Amino acid sequence: MLHLNLPVSYITQNWPLQHVAASKDGMYLAVAGLHGLILYDIRLKKWRVFGDISQEQKIQCKGLLWLGKIVVVCNYIDSSSTYELLFYPRYHLDQSSLLGRKPLVAKPMVMDVYQDFILVTYRPFDVHIFHVKLLGDMTPSSTPDLKLSTVRELSIMTAKSHPAAMRFVPDQLPREGFPNNHFSSSSDLLFREPTRCLILRANGDLSVLDLDDGHERELTDSVELFWVTCGQSEEKQNLIEEVSWLDYGHRGMQVWYPSPGFDPFKQEEFLQLDPELEFDREVYPMGLLPNAGAVVGVSQRMSFSACTEFPCFEPTPQAQTILHCLLRHLLQRDKREEALRLAQLSAEKPHFSHCLEWLLFTVFDAEITRRNVNKNHVSVPKYANSLLEKTCDLIRNFPEYFDVVVSVARKTDGRHWADLFSAAGRSTELFEECLQRRWYRTAACYILVIAKLEGPAVSQYCALRLLQATLDESLYELAGELVRFLLRSGREYEQASTDSDKLSPRFLGYFLFRTSYPRQSLEKSNSIKEQSAHVASVKNILENHASYLMSGKELSKLVAFVKGTQFDLVEYLQRERHGCARLENFASGLELIGQKLQMDTLQSRLDAEFLLAHMCSVKFKEWIVVLATLLRRSEVLFDIFRHDMRLWKAYGITLQSHLAFAEYHDLLEELDEKLSSVVTLVEE
Repeated sequence: MLHLNLPVSYITQNWPLQHVAASKDGMYLAVAGLHGLILYDIRLKKWRVFGDISQEQKIQCKGLLWLGKIVVVCNYIDSSSTYELLFYPRYHLDQSSLLGRKPLVAKPMVMDVYQDFILVTYRPFDVHIFHVKLLGDMTPSSTPDLKLSTVRELSIMTAKSHPAAMRFVPDQLPREGFPNNHFSSSSDLLFREPTRCLILRANGDLSVLDLDDGHERELTDSVELFWVTCGQSEEKQNLIEEVSWLDYGHRGMQVWYPSPGFDPFKQEEFLQLDPELEFDREVYPMGLLPNAGAVVGVSQRMSFSACTEFPCFEPTPQAQTILHCLLRHLLQRDKREEALRLAQLSAEKPHFSHCLEWLLFTVFDAEITRRNVNKNHVSVPKYANSLLEKTCDLIRNFPEYFDVVVSVARKTDGRHWADLFSAAGRSTELFEECLQRRWYRTAACYILVIAKLEGPAVSQYCALRLLQATLDESLYELAGELVRFLLRSGREYEQASTDSDKLSPRFLGYFLFRTSYPRQSLEKSNSIKEQSAHVASVKNILENHASYLMSGKELSKLVAFVKGTQFDLVEYLQRERHGCARLENFASGLELIGQKLQMDTLQSRLDAEFLLAHMCSVKFKEWIVVLATLLRRSEVLFDIFRHDMRLWKAYGITLQSHLAFAEYHDLLEELDEKLSSVVTLVEE
């Protein structure tokens, strides 16, 4: 959120602020207080003010508009008690730069701008529409000529409340043929001129006014704010072009879509109330971001400061996407190609995945509600190509599909998963696709769904395959989650079925996860033999991976593996002391492990400390000596060598005879001094 400090020279003389208007591109702000106005360039972070204070004091702003690069000021002339429109370029505020002025017949109630048209409404209900034509380039070095002409005047007799706001409603027609310059012919002018406008009256009634015949049609009531969205952006990235307008009142946010047919404003088809558009009750909607397809609001939060005992109130911006509502609307009307194009425009937006998830969730929730209403019927007709299937077909065009489907499944009751996956595809097929694409975390989310829909045997089989894949990719936290699932679900499965041995996970794991590393000892086989099938299959995979890491001396990965999967390293080391954990030679072991661990980093030292603690617990002397040397833990080495002087002599000879170990000579001297003092005490 941008917080601006107004120029002190202006605000001290013209407080309080009365009007603020942003340009269409959002890069300029016009701000007006009691007198004059100032402009702010957001890109350059600079304020522009009147150089002549006397000119500033002659302006009493009663309204602000942006007309392209021109700021339009509704000025009250105190001497004659009249009103006028002043047109200033955004690059200069001075009487010499004034592009034009237009006297007004009375005080305006409301004003609006669309392209080159200005709408001004007076009491009781007189509507004037002006067209602005700019001749010449609007640059500081040129003097363009601005011409203002009246193109429409309406005087409407009505007993209704006065308008509080009015906005042009552009005709939603293709604009490829529209000229982009100001030199348009009269036929083009008539073609582009808006023929309708929205009226919000002081009592909250919202209606649409036909500017051709003055006919007014009531739309709804109890409206506080509204925003016209159609035709408001010439960019292709306008995501809410399919919406005519939105309004906000006590019902929440309402979306108005243009309905097909002769009468585009038929309320039964035109208005759709979307409950999921409701903001948090503490958030007040303020505007729209057409290019992001989002409604922006502000909430008031309390904060506390050390300099005062009283709380402070801070405005905090909030944004809520409406893309899912637009996509659902298009799919309801079977506009699949339009929905796909709209989704593709949004694919790079940060909230895109969330929008797709909300789309599928709301459609699926409505489908569940519909089926629950009809559950007492003898048979419920299945609609060909239902909205749920259309939604799945749309989302399937994007890589987020697999995440979206399983996220929606996890947010809904498992009793309805069969209905969801009948439209989205079989859970095992989606799992296989994720596995092939190496989207392992997404694939893991499908395991619970498979257990519910396909049975525990299939889920165990899929989880074992995924466990092996995650271990191969060193995704040890995810592997740990899978291990916990396998052990828990395996126990439940064995309790439920005594015939599981016919196709047990151990049986499947034996053929699928055989390793090139041979069984290291008979003790290992005997320890697994007495365990249940599901524990044995999981342990086989974990021990095979531990053997792979230990054989390659991938010690940092071994530590991460043990921490992530809670693998029992102590038991494994006791069994593999003479197997793959054995160090053949001290010198080569010290050099290799030093290279693998890279002791110059903090994490590597922590990993070495972790391994040293486990080696000490099983009294694995060879490893203790190597790791303590790398860590320069002289107290650990001293404790070993004082009981084994032959090992000390061999250790000293090895370090002194290899040039690569010269860095440990100071450690050797320290140990020699300590051990010599011990020998002297023993002799005395």
